[in-house]
Amino acid sequence: MLYFILMTLRSRFGLGSELDDEELMELYREGDLKAFRTLMKRHERKVYNFIFRFIGDRERANDLLQETFLRVVKQRGSYTRRAKFTTWIFTMARNLSIDELRKRKHRRHKSLQQPTSSSEGARTLLEKLPGSSEGGFDHTDAQEIKRRVGAAIDELSDEQREVFVMRQMQQLPFREIAEIIGEKENTVKSRMRYALEHLRLALADYASELPSAVSPLPSRSQS
Repeated sequence: MLYFILMTLRSRFGLGSELDDEELMELYREGDLKAFRTLMKRHERKVYNFIFRFIGDRERANDLLQETFLRVVKQRGSYTRRAKFTTWIFTMARNLSIDELRKRKHRRHKSLQQPTSSSEGARTLLEKLPGSSEGGFDHTDAQEIKRRVGAAIDELSDEQREVFVMRQMQQLPFREIAEIIGEKENTVKSRMRYALEHLRLALADYASELPSAVSPLPSRSQS
């Protein structure tokens, strides 16, 4: 109870944005709806993109996003601070996505090159991959790289693509990805390594023509 009082005081005095996810979840468990709204604001876009990558359907992704946060509400009593909040919520989102795919007669996914919304100027999932741009590239070069990378990612196995997207788009550490998908960390790293190798081979002919030998793949640490 003392913990709740202290956290509530911090939140009431405008310090809610400084609280980490686990502290906010503890506050929400004690009835602080503002803490829940903060968690939603922080994570709803990432969770949506995660679900959309799985099922390739914007409307259903929105439905499953709502269902994910509804599960947060229903299962808040079972949450313990020993669990990282992002691991907890992404695991729920992944399970819902897998259930959705199992209901379909044919498993399909949409390309990362498709816009994430119907609004004009919406960015694609591929465009949200972290990485650095090279000032010497002209617009045509950049668009060609995105097209080629997107096509190469679509050719990855489901297991490799899943790890690649969580690592590159969601920027999750390998340890957390392993917890989410229920595999060993070394298995996750191996899938990421094979995914990167596949992409490098698929893009080798084009990469050799890029100025300053810039890699078309986002650079990430393997730690």
